[in-house]
Amino acid sequence: MALGDIVKFDPCRSNASPRGYDERVARVVQLRQGWTLGKQIGDRSGFGRVFLAVAEDGTQGVVKLIRKQPGADRELLFEDLAGVRNVVPIIDSGETRRDWALAMPRADRSLRAELEKAGGQLEIQEGLTVLSDVAGALAEIDGRVVHRDVKPENVLLLGGAWSLADFGLARYAEASTGPVTWKDVFTAAYAAPEQWHSEHATGATDVYAFGVMAFELLAGKRPFPGPNREDHRHQHLTEDAPPVTGVPPLLAALITECMYKVGGARPTPANVLRRLQMAQQPSSPAAARLQAANQLVQAERSAEFARASAARTAEEGRLALFEASRKSLEAIAGQLRQSVLDNAPASTPTAGTPFDEWAIQLGGATIGMDPATLSDASSWKSWRPVFDVIAFATVGVLIPPDRHAYAGRAHSLLYCDAQKEGVYRWFETAFMVSPLMSTRTAMDPVALPPGEFAGKALSRTLAEWQVAWPFTPIDQGQETEFIERWLGSFGQAAEGQLSHPSSMPELPPGGTYRN
Repeated sequence: MALGDIVKFDPCRSNASPRGYDERVARVVQLRQGWTLGKQIGDRSGFGRVFLAVAEDGTQGVVKLIRKQPGADRELLFEDLAGVRNVVPIIDSGETRRDWALAMPRADRSLRAELEKAGGQLEIQEGLTVLSDVAGALAEIDGRVVHRDVKPENVLLLGGAWSLADFGLARYAEASTGPVTWKDVFTAAYAAPEQWHSEHATGATDVYAFGVMAFELLAGKRPFPGPNREDHRHQHLTEDAPPVTGVPPLLAALITECMYKVGGARPTPANVLRRLQMAQQPSSPAAARLQAANQLVQAERSAEFARASAARTAEEGRLALFEASRKSLEAIAGQLRQSVLDNAPASTPTAGTPFDEWAIQLGGATIGMDPATLSDASSWKSWRPVFDVIAFATVGVLIPPDRHAYAGRAHSLLYCDAQKEGVYRWFETAFMVSPLMSTRTAMDPVALPPGEFAGKALSRTLAEWQVAWPFTPIDQGQETEFIERWLGSFGQAAEGQLSHPSSMPELPPGGTYRN
């Protein structure tokens, strides 16, 4: 929660409106001394509540109340940072029955208010002054405390210096993560990639937010505009920040580096402070030229990090989908296997078949199903379909080859968004050799893994492989139809009645998948 814009208010005045008080809290909070609470200020939807307050000794300040919740007792840091330059100090602290309470000096205004007053953008020299003050604070707390919520709302003008406030989200730099934490509480517009990944926050996390704030102050807009949380997540994880224009190359390069997607590549707070001081010094023509060249190199490096971060984010998404697909298929396979055993007690599990997970034999027939396998996008070569395949498996029934060398049928199971983009389900399909080809297969239809042959069949071109079975969902309430279909095929096979389909494709495949 940001301390926000602070306006003068004296709750002791006889004409003070009682509507300025928050009736949900006591008007007097007893810390080391009593504090009379006045008007609630700042962002009321944020982290904690802040009130104008007057102490028993007449000290005017603000009191922040933070609700006691699981995890807050170890994640919230009420460290006395008095004496650290450009940090708003805690002048009193304690607790009530429901809240922890912090008392702090009353500042003149917030950086957010200053930015709005300036029309959303600061002049370069004014921006350098603000950024140097904040960088000085980050340099002093580096290695001790991670703020985790650096933004204009949490930068206040106090005693003529811009000071970092609101350490309500901060934590010791080396603190280990407990079972209940506040690590996912942050401001989306300024959150570093590691925060979106729920990773351990470090001083580099604050440097990233500092870079976002610096961009905003000098460019008049945010590098990652959102507007909603999911947009911010995508932008911070995958998009390269645009370059800051209209500022010295040395400063533009520094801001770019602060917003590197990889925390370890960002400059330290001390390095940021030193370079901000250098940026305020006039450059020689030769130095200016070198700085411009450096800016180009840093911009390309930033783009490389963004591409790597985007690839990591996409890969993590695929792995999460694969895990969901694996569990779903395990349940379906378990139902099919149990149905076979329940309805054919004479059947026996067997090994040495093409099926890796399980196989059951009855008479001369065998039914089996593979586990889910993660799809490799590169296996399609130049024949990748328009939809995204996450995982694949095979289900089939085998029989001893008949006099026509027919040996059964196998279907492909694909976990993909075949019918609606971004909506993933298990689909059953199968493939066949084109009637125009002289090649024949022992099994018909056949299962094909993701790759060139399947890709040709799924394309709009006339190729040697074709789709023989429509994309049919088999999960989310449609498992019964799938199980019944394969129980029927296995029963036919066990009776010696399974034969080559009389016509192919067996069902019209058109319109069952996106192409």
